Amino acid sequence: MNLIDGKAIAEKVHAESRAGTDELKKRGITPGLAVVLVGDDPASRAYVRAKAKKCLELGLYSAKHELPAETSQADVVALVRQLNADPAIHGILVQSPPPKHIDEAAVVAAIDPRKDVDGFHPMNVAKLTMGEPGFVPCTPLGCQRLLVESGIEIAGARVVVLGRSMIVGKPLALLLMQKGKGGDATVTVAHSRSKDMEDITKSADILIAAIGRAGFVKAAHVKEGAVVIDVGINRVDDLADKRGYRLVGDVAFDEVAPKCRAITPVPGGVGPMTIAMLIANTLEACRRIEGK
Repeated sequence: MNLIDGKAIAEKVHAESRAGTDELKKRGITPGLAVVLVGDDPASRAYVRAKAKKCLELGLYSAKHELPAETSQADVVALVRQLNADPAIHGILVQSPPPKHIDEAAVVAAIDPRKDVDGFHPMNVAKLTMGEPGFVPCTPLGCQRLLVESGIEIAGARVVVLGRSMIVGKPLALLLMQKGKGGDATVTVAHSRSKDMEDITKSADILIAAIGRAGFVKAAHVKEGAVVIDVGINRVDDLADKRGYRLVGDVAFDEVAPKCRAITPVPGGVGPMTIAMLIANTLEACRRIEGK
């Protein structure tokens, strides 16, 4: 069993981003990422801090906009439009989820598609569907990069994506079906309403779990020699941990790992790749906007 080290692969991506940023700076251009946080959700705050810290480490310009939870939708959209017009900003990310009174889809639709480094704007979703260059959501892009860097053959492989969200499942299925490197897979999407789940998942050469249920994937779901990518991050109570909880994936790792050719851990698998691909997308946005 090969443990896929997401931290090491993310560092490789970061090294590429650092080199790309240095090259752009020689031409007088600094890639800029703006992150907008509405409200004070602790997990979202932690994500925003981590993104800002990594930007600074890699030499990008980072603009962090933290707004009170009661901020109106009109004010959030106004800030997004201001960032659209700001030449120092090449990527815009509005941290999800916003407070309930904010229509997240409307806010995303207000982002300039050229600066939509999260890949959720309808225009970028359409481009992914059509196989045209655009921006792909960071977690699916990170999953693809993990497979490619680990030497896992995707072309012709039977891939089962467990989960159909617009954040991971759907875009990842579309990405792995694309023609060319990192694509050409035969993809099945399974979800909570799928029947005969074990039969579906056991057909997978590559099984990607993004269903949001701790330990859902058991040994019976996985065939011998499969590759398993665990996208899930779930908190479970654990009094032995000083935090009172621990993080686990959607895969019951201890029982599934012995059957696998390769598997990602949680934490330390897909998680580090999300920020790495966000910054890589920001560099790409900068190059496109600046014509470099």
